[in-house]
Amino acid sequence: MDQTAALQPAIRVVMMPRDTNPLGTIFGGIILSYIDQAGTVEARRHSDRNLVTVAMHEVKFIAPVLVGDLVSFYAETVRIGTTSITVRVTVEARRGIPPHDAVRVTQAEVVYVAIGRRGKPVRVRS
Repeated sequence: MDQTAALQPAIRVVMMPRDTNPLGTIFGGIILSYIDQAGTVEARRHSDRNLVTVAMHEVKFIAPVLVGDLVSFYAETVRIGTTSITVRVTVEARRGIPPHDAVRVTQAEVVYVAIGRRGKPVRVRS
């Protein structure tokens, strides 16, 4: 069973020409930025603290993203620690051209740390 089948995407984005690299596919940095945003959406469900990204574990791009693709970023909480939240983000592209196949693009675990006013780690939950 597809692990995203039961999840709603944290965010969805249609990829535009402005986001392409010299090969005409979507620049990987754009996808990384959306992974971070989708992970933040999920992490904020668990904490009202300010959260900062401290790690993004092993991002391997297994399929390109094309202009016109509808890209879904599925996020699920993996672990809630004392000061950190780990979120798994799975990225899937639905091709903009027929037959509109869905392809897995990448997956990453992102670690967020709750910080206080002085920028030091604090408890995730008050």
